[in-house]
Amino acid sequence: MKEKVKQLLSQMTLQEKAALCGGADFWHIPGVERLGIAPAMVADGPHGLRKQNQQADHLGVNESIPAVCFPAGCASACSFDRQLMHQMGQTLGQECQAEGVDILLGPAINIKRSPLCGRNFEYYSEDPYLAGQMSASYVQGVQSQGVGACPKHFAANSQEYRRMTSSSDMSQRTLREIYLPAFEQTVRDAQPWSMMCSYNRLNGTFVAEHSQLLQEILREEWGFEGFVMSDWGAVNDKLEGLKAGLELEMPGPCKASTQAVVDAVQSGKLDQAVLDRAAGRILDVLLRRTEIAEKSAEFDHEKDHALAVEVAIQSAVLLKNSSALPLKPGQKVAYIGPYAKKPRFQGGGSSHIHSHRVDAALDYAPENVCWCEGFSGTDDSMTDQQMNEAIELARASDVAVIFAGMPDSFECEGYDRSHMRLPDCQNRLIAAVASVQPNTVVVLHLGSPVETPWMDDPAGVNAVLCMYLGGQGVGLATHRLLYGEACPSGRLAESWPLRLEDTPCYLNYPTSEEHSVYAEGVFVGYRYYDSKRMPVRWPFGHGESYTQFDYSDPELEPTSDGWKVSVKVTNTGACAGAEVVQLYLAPIEFEPTRPVQELKGFEKLHLEPGQTKTACFVLDKRSFAYYDEEMQDWYAPSGRYEIRLAHSSRDIRCALPVDWVSKQTKPMVIHRNTPMAPLLACSATAQLLQSWMPHPVRDENSSKEAAAAITDEMIHQMMLNQPLRALQAQNDQTDQWLADCIAQLQAAWDGTADNQPLQ
Repeated sequence: MKEKVKQLLSQMTLQEKAALCGGADFWHIPGVERLGIAPAMVADGPHGLRKQNQQADHLGVNESIPAVCFPAGCASACSFDRQLMHQMGQTLGQECQAEGVDILLGPAINIKRSPLCGRNFEYYSEDPYLAGQMSASYVQGVQSQGVGACPKHFAANSQEYRRMTSSSDMSQRTLREIYLPAFEQTVRDAQPWSMMCSYNRLNGTFVAEHSQLLQEILREEWGFEGFVMSDWGAVNDKLEGLKAGLELEMPGPCKASTQAVVDAVQSGKLDQAVLDRAAGRILDVLLRRTEIAEKSAEFDHEKDHALAVEVAIQSAVLLKNSSALPLKPGQKVAYIGPYAKKPRFQGGGSSHIHSHRVDAALDYAPENVCWCEGFSGTDDSMTDQQMNEAIELARASDVAVIFAGMPDSFECEGYDRSHMRLPDCQNRLIAAVASVQPNTVVVLHLGSPVETPWMDDPAGVNAVLCMYLGGQGVGLATHRLLYGEACPSGRLAESWPLRLEDTPCYLNYPTSEEHSVYAEGVFVGYRYYDSKRMPVRWPFGHGESYTQFDYSDPELEPTSDGWKVSVKVTNTGACAGAEVVQLYLAPIEFEPTRPVQELKGFEKLHLEPGQTKTACFVLDKRSFAYYDEEMQDWYAPSGRYEIRLAHSSRDIRCALPVDWVSKQTKPMVIHRNTPMAPLLACSATAQLLQSWMPHPVRDENSSKEAAAAITDEMIHQMMLNQPLRALQAQNDQTDQWLADCIAQLQAAWDGTADNQPLQ
């Protein structure tokens, strides 16, 4: 392939190379017709195919072809199911092949920093490990069909407010530990054909011009082999972008910027090699597409709709269930709310799918179900008559099911939410119905957490089923879950705080018109709530079931590079179901700046009643590591850790202690003001240091009170924070003596270092 690309580049004119680096139109990458290279079509995803045949637009205003809307990322990530994500990606790839689409713009894998982000419904999680695993599986599925995937939006794009100019300001550690790993995992495991860079700036530099991101990290460290395209309209300076590692400007036509590139090469302002590099990377993908294109693919709408229903079922999260669910045959049931009749199943903006059909729960309801509107689904208002009708229907029924959620106007691409509440009328309705009907069930249709004040009412609601934005099959999926035809198995991919003020970035989202300061650092989502032991409404990883699971026989087995962990899980209930076993790693002897625990593995086990299966995990050096800014590398320090096997971040079922012995030693320049603590933690330097430390001689006649006033432990703790120069005074020695000691310590420290990078 490289030789073919090289040959084609040699035949192309300067104008053709420059034109290849800009969109031909809104949805096409230009080819080189003279050389037999046809244009390539891209289309929006990530949870459906939005192919526009007529006048194009980026925000979903104009209609696209009838397609299948799968559950949005906010929902599908809750499946915690890699195989299901692969199947969904595979199906989308087949649809793209049938429609002549070469690259699908997805998945969207930005981190959910705040519940207010208007585009959270597209994103997977607050946790980078979960987001990366879901993304890699999705990309592998899409590309197994000879269609390229384009993960987005690279990187640190977690707000819509001033998204085209705002700078995400953060430390390198925060960037590496939270906002890059999902992209890294996707590149390493799935090698996507392309990557979409985001609108925003990162620490002052536009991402489209950020050579550290696009060249050093993405290509040199991670080994990305595809090309980088801009988000639509994200290019601030085309020439600087090309130099930094941006290959394709979208959308087109890009006549002015193409000519600017030609002029820059001719004048010497832009190196010809930079343009050749960019054009070559695009050519490589265009040739790959033509070699593996599947001409016989078909778009089977009904078959794909059935998969959309299954994904919605596997992704739904049963947040609470006291006794009302599943609904029983013969019960008189009240369905309340417009979403029972016309569900909200997707978000607004560029991912908006023209669904060929949409299921509503009411379509599948048995005859003993009565429906009333409760509140208006168009403007989210409620009259006294609607309220009274809902209360009377609920009172006369055995169970009341309220279909609630956020309206379209509350969450959409292009702007952020201003609060974390449901419409007031819905909160009033839920509280009023629950006060007269003890078996009140709330079904939520939304793309992000909301405050739930009705959960604090003494009457309360009996059950809460969160469907998130469950795609066009959400109605049938909801029906099957409510009536026990399917067992809920989704787990929250994000924490649900009690209130907006509890969120980690509450005071910094956003902080100004030009800059968004990520002052919370690595403490995003459960990393913050769990470290602070802060109450939440529902924790990360939470989800109830219609059956029960027992964990037993946890085991640890050393490997050449870490540990293999396993645990047996048994379905002890009466119905089939699935358990998501989550592995959290907790540094026990941890630095104050490390989260108390982090997700490092998960497995979804489908179990029949009485069946037992084993969940297996592998932990390597990277699992134990954090990003050390001084080393500019991942560092896994020696110490005691705890491996926690859990049902959620707040429901630990069993724990295994483990001692990690690192082969790394942090490089350090030792000087007279170096504190003694890190030197005493290293065996090689501790031995030297202890030989120079004075040991006080206690008077045998001292009282017990005097001995207790300054104990050996107190002396040790005080010494940890003292600089090396304290030894000089304590030993009454010269500057040369201290310099000799420092030289010996430096030699011992350097002799233990193993500075191999962690991958």
